[in-house]
Amino acid sequence: MFAAVMAAIASAGHAQAQAPKPAQIDRNGVLMLVRSTLLALDQANKTGNYTVLRDIGAPGFQSNSAARLGEIFAKLRNDNLDLSGVAVIDPQLNLLPQIEANGLMHMAGFFPSVPTQVNFDLSFAPVNGQWRLFGISVGVGSSAPAAPEPPSPPSAQKQPAAPTGAKAPTAAKSPPAAAKPAPAIKLAPVENKPTANPQPK
Repeated sequence: MFAAVMAAIASAGHAQAQAPKPAQIDRNGVLMLVRSTLLALDQANKTGNYTVLRDIGAPGFQSNSAARLGEIFAKLRNDNLDLSGVAVIDPQLNLLPQIEANGLMHMAGFFPSVPTQVNFDLSFAPVNGQWRLFGISVGVGSSAPAAPEPPSPPSAQKQPAAPTGAKAPTAAKSPPAAAKPAPAIKLAPVENKPTANPQPK
């Protein structure tokens, strides 16, 4: 189960040579952005009204109508996905916040939970000194551990290899959201040091 929306950037091609750089944002800032975004999506899915989700976005994101956002997230809504747990569970990041060549702040990770985990990929644009939602991908994948394959029984004769068709489907055949996440990076505790960087908080 996977749904995504990304605003188009007309001028993104000219800046692709620059490598991403770490974003100057602390742990609390990351938590606020991720939680407020996913809780807005949760409320939109529960009410069928995507106006607030649209309104908290950057101008590029707002090019999507509320009706269009409703179409994009119809699968999550129809499956009654409950995202309210993101309010109390700390996210695990497998992509720390970074500033892309196009000026967007990009981060990705998941909220570990049982039996499913919520995977997210978010982009934010700087608007009037604040980070505003620009792109969002949300999916649900299983967080249950996979059982290891049993070892081959010892034998004097070499056993023939099992046919490849007998194996269970691998994660590579699953939708992107169900794929096994990359190693998580725990958010570091917030430091109360002032920063001179003018990026939005």
